[in-house]
Amino acid sequence: MESTWDLSVFYRGFDDPALRADIEAIRRMPEEGRALLAADDAPAAKLEKLTALLEILYDTMSRAFMFCQLTLAVEAENREAFRTLEELSALAVDAQVLQSACTRYIGTLEDLDTLIAGSEKLTRNGFVLREAKREAAHMLPESMEKWMLRLSLSGGDAFQKLRDQLMGTLTVELDGRSLPLPAVRGMAHDPDAAVRKAAYEAEMAAYPKVALPMAFCLGGIKGEALTLCEAKGYPDVLTQQLSESRMDRETLDAMWEAIRESLPDFRRYLRAKAKLLGHENGLPFYDLFAPVGNDTKKYSIEEARTLLLDTFGKAHPAMGAFMEHALDNRWIDLYPHEGKEGGAFCSESHQLKLSRIMTNFVGSFSDVSTLAHELGHAWHARCLEAEPVLMAQPPMPLAETASTFNETMLAHTVIAASDAGQAFAILEGTLMEATQCVVDIYSRFLFESAVFEARKTHTPAVEELREMMLSAQEEAYGDGLAADVRHPDMWINKGHYYTVGLHFYNFPYAFGLLFGLGVFQKYRAIGPAFLPDYDALLARCGGASVADVAASVGIDVRSVAYWRSALDVLRGEIDEFETLAARRGRS
Repeated sequence: MESTWDLSVFYRGFDDPALRADIEAIRRMPEEGRALLAADDAPAAKLEKLTALLEILYDTMSRAFMFCQLTLAVEAENREAFRTLEELSALAVDAQVLQSACTRYIGTLEDLDTLIAGSEKLTRNGFVLREAKREAAHMLPESMEKWMLRLSLSGGDAFQKLRDQLMGTLTVELDGRSLPLPAVRGMAHDPDAAVRKAAYEAEMAAYPKVALPMAFCLGGIKGEALTLCEAKGYPDVLTQQLSESRMDRETLDAMWEAIRESLPDFRRYLRAKAKLLGHENGLPFYDLFAPVGNDTKKYSIEEARTLLLDTFGKAHPAMGAFMEHALDNRWIDLYPHEGKEGGAFCSESHQLKLSRIMTNFVGSFSDVSTLAHELGHAWHARCLEAEPVLMAQPPMPLAETASTFNETMLAHTVIAASDAGQAFAILEGTLMEATQCVVDIYSRFLFESAVFEARKTHTPAVEELREMMLSAQEEAYGDGLAADVRHPDMWINKGHYYTVGLHFYNFPYAFGLLFGLGVFQKYRAIGPAFLPDYDALLARCGGASVADVAASVGIDVRSVAYWRSALDVLRGEIDEFETLAARRGRS
């Protein structure tokens, strides 16, 4: 199994004539769209032609953007990729203006439902067309849109690219070596306490090198978001993001209410882990990801491959075969190295029917779980392949369903086959990840809310951002974390804060975990007979609201009771961990 991904499926290189041809096609299509809008065609025929053009435009732009962005993800200083991405970003302004013009046109059609019912193509795209009619009320004024989008190229878009460059080239000095940040952050999972502490201290020492420009990046991006939000007629950025996520405030409030109630339970887990590791006043941040128990195993990538294929091949043969294809056909870039960004992600191409996955694999069980998570995203894309491309984009909250389902299945499967020591370690690892998705995500939501509030009047300075982060961690983690060893610079590390046009990308992870747990509980109750319904749920994610997709498998996400029941699963695991940890502490 090779350790780097194959991007030649997109283009042979930045000098490939096919890439230049696609860029020129992207340049032409907005003009073609304007001609269609101006034509005297009947509304149904016009809408069909516009839909077909938007599908081609989306596919072509997705292919070109993916090639550039994936290249830069592992080669932060690739100048050809950066220049091409700059060119595409400029062309994307005209593409966005065309899409907006189409949305405005759809907003004028009073008989849209009749038009949709009379056309097979429009019927297949019915949900996204009706969404466009709803969104038409929140369009930027037509006379302003192009210029505001162009200004963004020198504003939020430029700040996002600067952030990516800063983080892709940031190195950490540790033991006389300059190491890429992702490799040092991966040491948080090391079984040696001294390694974890030294890595944390080195990481914290590295952030001041980029803190000032990162503060300006964050302030610039959030300031632009506030301006665009006001211009579009939304009361606040969160309302806009919920609308674009097809999720209502009732659902979000119900989830946060249940999560706030559960925080004392997660703090019990953190304090129990702290005692196991010899800490009396909560868990220091550098031990948040410390492995406990007897599972200090390091997985080679071949061992990880075997575990994944065995687990998912037995549970869901079609998914297992799909994973084998992905692992054996260079869909994945595995290991950390200088110039590669941190974290992990999956990027999907509907047109080419493939995905590309980036990880920073160093061999922990958490890394294997991350592979399962990202392959879940890829499977979700596979389930959406039969949908039209405009109907194949899950909203943020539902985008984490398949990834969370996979993580949960892997953990349950491995625990069931493990001895007591290994099972305890994996149970702790599961709770560690759940704590990130519930407690840390809540802290990120609080932090981002505070940043937006401050940005209404000024650009928050570095020290102010650090105070906001510590305040958010205090409210979320409480006495579960040691008060004097937290992470005031976590705002620098998390790329989601800096994504233009995608704000509050935190609550979807909490939603994804708890919704995924609910879906997994359905699978456990029904067995393999549930899998066709599961795959159908994934295929439905691009064509319905969050609440309606959940209702298709009998889940009411507007009910606090549902979220409490999902958290009860984790509460039971915390109870078990606390009991087992106390026994181990006495032995």
